Amino acid sequence: MTSTQTMSRWCALVASAVLLVSGCDSSPGPSLILHDAQVYTMSWADPDVEGTPAEDAPFDGERWTPDASAVVIDGDRIVFVGSDADALAMQGTDTRVIDLDGAVIVPGLIESHGHLNEIGEKAEEISLVGVQTEAEMAERLQGAADGRQPDAWILGTGWDEGEWADALPDRDFLDDLFPDRPVVLKGLRGFGTLGNARALELAGLGSDTEDPVGGTLVRRPDGELTGVLLNNATDLLNDAVPPRSLERKMDVLLYGMNELLKAGYVSTHHAGVRIDYLPAYQALADSLPMRAEVMLSVGVTEAPDVDEWTQRGPTVDRDALLQIRAVKAYYDGSLGSRGAKLLDDYADHPGHRGVAGAEYGFDPEAMEALMAAGFQAGIHAIGDAGNRDVLDFYEGVFSRQPEAQALRHRIEHAQVVHPDDFARFGALDLVAAMQPGHAVEDSPWAEDRLGPEGVRGAYAWRSLRRAGALLIFSSDFTGTDWSPFYGFYAAQTRQMKDGTPAGGWYPEEAVTAEEALRAYTVWPARASGIEDRTGTLEPGKWADLTVLDLDPLNTPADSLLSGSVRMTVVGGGIRFELAES
Repeated sequence: MTSTQTMSRWCALVASAVLLVSGCDSSPGPSLILHDAQVYTMSWADPDVEGTPAEDAPFDGERWTPDASAVVIDGDRIVFVGSDADALAMQGTDTRVIDLDGAVIVPGLIESHGHLNEIGEKAEEISLVGVQTEAEMAERLQGAADGRQPDAWILGTGWDEGEWADALPDRDFLDDLFPDRPVVLKGLRGFGTLGNARALELAGLGSDTEDPVGGTLVRRPDGELTGVLLNNATDLLNDAVPPRSLERKMDVLLYGMNELLKAGYVSTHHAGVRIDYLPAYQALADSLPMRAEVMLSVGVTEAPDVDEWTQRGPTVDRDALLQIRAVKAYYDGSLGSRGAKLLDDYADHPGHRGVAGAEYGFDPEAMEALMAAGFQAGIHAIGDAGNRDVLDFYEGVFSRQPEAQALRHRIEHAQVVHPDDFARFGALDLVAAMQPGHAVEDSPWAEDRLGPEGVRGAYAWRSLRRAGALLIFSSDFTGTDWSPFYGFYAAQTRQMKDGTPAGGWYPEEAVTAEEALRAYTVWPARASGIEDRTGTLEPGKWADLTVLDLDPLNTPADSLLSGSVRMTVVGGGIRFELAES
C-alpha cells in the first residue's frame, strides 16, 4: 500500500467515524494509538451453550489468536482496530503513541455487582478478614484502636458470618476491652454485625427490642442481646454510626473507583444505593473517573423515594458516565447466615427454611411501579424458594406490563435454583448476575446447608447458560476479592486460590475461558442494553478498554492468579497506568 493510499484510508476512517478533519496533511490526528499488542475485539459471535466457540471465532480448536494488534482512539471513541502498520499511518502531530510490547487488550472490564462505598469505608476500618476466634478478633481490634481518637467509634469489618454461623461471637469480650467506646464490627458479606454494649446503647437497642422484618437480634438464654444482628437487623446498628459528610462520601466513592480502575474495570454497577450515598454520586456526576450504574435501593431503610423516582424515570443520556436506570431489592437473606429461603429445610437446621418476601422487606408494588416506569430491576435471590418466587414475580409483572420484559431484568446471585426452574430464566429473558468467588468460598460449607441434592442447583453457571440465561460475573465486592483474574480463575476451575478442592467443586458447572471473559465484557454490556456502545472493540464504540499482562484466553487457568493490569482506558482517557518497575 502506498503512502497516498494509506493516507486516503485514514481520511476515510476518520470520515466514517464522523470526525471533523480539515485535510489530512499535518493533521493533529487521533488522540491515542495503542500498538504492538495482542487485541481481542470479542466482536465474533457468542459460543454455544456448552461453551464451544462460534465458527467465526479466532480459535483453531486448541489456541486463540488475537484478531488485531492495534487500537486507534480519537476523543472518547474507537476509530480503528487492526494492524500496527495501518494504525501508525494515522499518527498526527498531537497523537500519543504507546507501544504495549505484546500486552493484551480486551474490551473494558465491567464489574456488574458490588458496593462501591465499602471499598473506601473499609480502608478506614479495622480488617477482621480471616479471624477464627474471639481472641484473634480482640487482638486485631486492640492493636489498631490504640492509635485512634479516644472518643471515636471503633469500626471493624470482615469477620465471616457464614463461617461463624454455628458459633456466633458474643459481645462480652468487646465489653471488657472497650467498656466506654462504641464498637461496630460488620460481617464479610453484610448479613451480620456485632456490637458491644455501648454501641447497642447508642443505637437504642436492648432486650425489649423486637426483631425487625427479615432480621434477627441474637439473644442469650436470659433474653439479653449477644450483640450479633443478622440479615435485615444489621441496619439497626450500622445506621447508628455517625454519618460522613457529603464531601467525605465523595472521597469514599472516588477512592473505591480508583481501586477498581487499578483492577482493570471501566464500569461498576453499585447494587443498592440509598439516600446516604446517592447525593455523593449526583455531586460527582460530571467528574467520575469511570462509568457507574447506580441501582436504587428499594424496600430498605433510607431508600430513595419510590414515588419521586417513578415520576423522574431512568437516565435518558446513555452516554453519561453516571447512570441511574436500575433498582435493587432483596427477596431473601444469605445462605451463610441461613437467611436464604429454601424449598426444603436446611440440612443442618431442621425446621428452618429462611426468610423471604414481605417478611424480608420485599415490596412488589414498588418494584412493579418502577419497572413500569422504565427501570431495570435487579432482585437479590439466594435460595431455591427465593429464586422461584422471584421468577413468579417477574412472570406476573410481564403478564401485566409486557413492554417491561425487554429491559433485561436481573436476578442478583441466582445462587440456588431448583432444576425445574432453570428453563424459566431463558423464557423470561432474565440476566443471572452471579459471582465466581461466592461458589468457591462457600464450597466448604454450602453442601452442609443444602444437602447433597439441593447443592446440585447451586452456583450452576453451565446449567443457567443451557437454559438461556444471560450470564454476567462480578465479585459482590467487598465481600470477596474483586480482581478479575480471581474471577476468571474461579469461574474456570471452581477452586479456591489454594487449588482446593482437587478437580474443582462440581466442575461440571464451570465455564470456559471465553465465557468467563464475556461475562465481564460483552454480556454485562448486553445486560445493560448498551451493546451498541461497548462490550466489544469496534470503531464507533466507546474507547473503553483494559490492558493485561497475560492472555486470559490462552493462559492455563491455574496461572491466571499471577496476572496484572497494565492500563485502564475509559472514554479515551488513561485512568490507570502501571508504573514501570
